[in-house]
Amino acid sequence: MSDTESTTTRAPDAPHPLRWTALGLLGLAQLMLILDITVVAIALPDMGAELGLNRAALTWVVSGYALTFGSMMLLGGRAADLFGPKRVVLAGLAVFTAASLAAGLATGAPLLLAARIAQGAGAALLSPAALSVVVRLFDGEERNRALGIWSALGGGGAALGVLLGGLITAGPGWAWVFFVNVPVGLVVLVSLARILPHLPRAGTGSLDIPGAVLVAAATGALIYALIRAGDHGWLDLVTVALAFAAAAGYAAFALWQRRAAAPLMDLRLLTRRPVVAGTFVIAVTTALMVGAFFLGSFYLQNLRGHGALMTGVLFLPVALLTMAAAAAAGRVIGSLGARLLAVISLAVAAAGFLVPVLWSGTAAMVTGVSLAAAGLGGLFVVASVTALASVASHEAGVASGIVSTFHEFGASAGAAAVSSAAATSIAARTGAQSASGFDDAFLVATGLAAVSAVIVWWLIPAKQQ
Repeated sequence: MSDTESTTTRAPDAPHPLRWTALGLLGLAQLMLILDITVVAIALPDMGAELGLNRAALTWVVSGYALTFGSMMLLGGRAADLFGPKRVVLAGLAVFTAASLAAGLATGAPLLLAARIAQGAGAALLSPAALSVVVRLFDGEERNRALGIWSALGGGGAALGVLLGGLITAGPGWAWVFFVNVPVGLVVLVSLARILPHLPRAGTGSLDIPGAVLVAAATGALIYALIRAGDHGWLDLVTVALAFAAAAGYAAFALWQRRAAAPLMDLRLLTRRPVVAGTFVIAVTTALMVGAFFLGSFYLQNLRGHGALMTGVLFLPVALLTMAAAAAAGRVIGSLGARLLAVISLAVAAAGFLVPVLWSGTAAMVTGVSLAAAGLGGLFVVASVTALASVASHEAGVASGIVSTFHEFGASAGAAAVSSAAATSIAARTGAQSASGFDDAFLVATGLAAVSAVIVWWLIPAKQQ
C-alpha cells in the first residue's frame, strides 16, 4: 500500500471516520511514554536494591531515557514528514515495546541502561510522529478539542505515574513498571496498524544525517547540563562546559542547515511568532509541572513520612485536575483565545504555588499542587494550539518535534531549578527547619508563573493567523 492510500474510502477533504478512535490509541501510546518517567522514578529504590545499582546508575536509569527522548525528537519529526507518520509511529512503538520487555528482564545495570536508551529512541520516533498525525487528522475547532485531549493525557500522565509507580512497586514489583508496557504496546500497535490512515508524505529528499547528529548532540548536551545543574550547581565547571558545547552544537547545526541540500528543518520556522510563543509556553509549563511534582513528592515522603504508595494516592487529585483542566481548555480556547487563556492559567498556577508557602502540612501541599496543576493543564493546550494550529502539513512533523523537544527542555530545567532551590530540604530527611527550602522553591515557581503571564500576554498573538 502506498503512502497516499487510505484505509477507508471517503471524499478527499472529508474527515477520517476513525479519527477519534485513532486519537484515543495514539493518546494511550503517548501516555505510556509520559508515565515511563515518573513511574520509574518511584520504583528506583527497589530497583537499586535488587540489582545492586549505585547512585550514578540509578540516576542514569532516569536520565538515559530523558536524554535520548529529548535529543532525538527533531529527527523523529523529520522522519515522519519524509517516510509518512504512520510508518514512524508503528516503528517507534515497536522499539519502545521491545525495549520495555528487555528492561523488565534486566539482571544488571548494562542491560537496564541499554534498554532505557532504546526506550528513549522509540519514544523519540513515536511522540512527534503521533502528534503530527493528530495535527493532520483534525482541523478547526475539532483540532483544538483533539489537542486538549492529547494535552490532558500528557499533563495528567506524569501525576498518574506517581500513583501507578507506588501501586506496582508495592504489588508485583519494580520489573512490572516495564512489563506493563508490553501487552498495552502490542494491542495499540496492532490496532493502529489496522485503522491509522496512510497520510501522504509531507516532505521530500533524504534524511539529513549530519544535521540530525548535530542537533541530537547539542540537545543532549543541554539537557544533561540542566540535569547535572540540579546535583552540582549552575556554575559547576562541567555544567558550564556542557552548556557551551550545546551552544556551539546549535551554531554548527544552523550553519549546516543553510548549506545542506535537504536540511533537517527550515530554520525560518523558529522565527514565526506563534511557534516561538508555543515553545516558550510548553517549556515554562513543563518546568513548573515537573518542579511541582518533584517538590511535592519529596515533601510528602521526606518531611511528612508518607510512603511511595500513599504519596501516589495523594497525587491522584493532581492528575485528575490536570486532565480535566486540559480537556476544558481545549473546548474554550476558541472563544477565549490562547492569550487570555494562558494568562488565566498562569495566574491559577501562581496561586496554587503560594498555598504551601502560606500554610504547612499534607493537605496544604496537595491542595496547592492540585490547584497549580489545574492551571498548568490549560497551558499544555495553549502551547500545542499556538505552535501547531497554523503549520502546513509538510511542516507538521518537524513542528511537533520542536514542541516535544522544548517539552523535555522544560522538564529538565524545572527539575534542576527546584532541586537547587530546595537542596537542603531535599537532603534532610526530617526536621522543621528543612521546610524552608521548599518555601523558597515554591516562591521561585510563583515568580516564574507571574513573570511568564506578562510575557505571554505580549508574545502570544491576539489572533491566530
